Amino acid sequence: MGMRNEIAIGIDLGGTNIKAGLVNGDGSIIHRLSLPTEAQKGPEALMDRLAEIISALQAYAGGLALKIRGVGIGSAGQINSEKDVVMGATANLPGWAGMRLSQLLQSRSGLPVAIDNDANAMAFGEAWVGAGRNWRDFVCVTLGTGVGGCMILGRRPYRGRDGFAGEFGHHVIEAGGISCNCGRIGCWEQYASVTALIRMVRERATPGLLATPKDVFNSAREGYGPALDLVDDYARYVAIGLANLIHTFNPQGIVIGGAVTEQGDFLFSRIRQMVARGLLPVYGEAAEPIPIVPAELGNDGGVVGAVAEYFI
Repeated sequence: MGMRNEIAIGIDLGGTNIKAGLVNGDGSIIHRLSLPTEAQKGPEALMDRLAEIISALQAYAGGLALKIRGVGIGSAGQINSEKDVVMGATANLPGWAGMRLSQLLQSRSGLPVAIDNDANAMAFGEAWVGAGRNWRDFVCVTLGTGVGGCMILGRRPYRGRDGFAGEFGHHVIEAGGISCNCGRIGCWEQYASVTALIRMVRERATPGLLATPKDVFNSAREGYGPALDLVDDYARYVAIGLANLIHTFNPQGIVIGGAVTEQGDFLFSRIRQMVARGLLPVYGEAAEPIPIVPAELGNDGGVVGAVAEYFI
């Protein structure tokens, strides 16, 4: 049996939904499942749910005579993958902290189980078969409910001492700014996340500027002044953080994931221009521009990335 018959089980564990699939050596999902997380039922029930998903996918793979290399899980929260323990849980996964996921699921499924945080998993997927596949070292940022991130070094996530690296959303860009639910003031997450964009829309509810980010982008595309101003302000906030990351890491590129990437160059060209203005002169004089590109794997990024280490 060569690589062709080999697959892995990828699981993207979010606060609302669990997405899972059988992923082959090309990074394609050949069979998928999605179900509500129901985290409020507690961590034991959630473990049972994960074990059931794994055994359903094992059965399906068995029916196709596929060999399973292992299971990969990308979970919300802070994960120490080396010690196999959920160190910090998000509010969406009550009781999750302290769980030893791999150990428990390994003994139930008989398969190796690797666990990582969801932003690392997404970045690992982009490094394997997505927008970062031609780079050794790049920065991945997800603009969603919050701002997640991961530094890919040598095509592997850089996890830091405790597995907490890549919390880019909590570097401060506005010293006297908006308070963040992490307890600090002026975190990038409070300006660059989709949640922040929604807040900005609410704060500026001018007649004709509609209620959602999508409406704002649509109005901006039609040339409506207040909507254009808002998109420019949002792009500027995103660019401040990206310029900080470029100064810190000098990466080969930056990959951005999250729903806002649907806006394509309308948003990205603004971000690129504003980043260029915010960088040390040497970046403009002596160096090629650092590419800033949208993620390519979309909603499948978490499932595919969770198993990247079995194939990359």
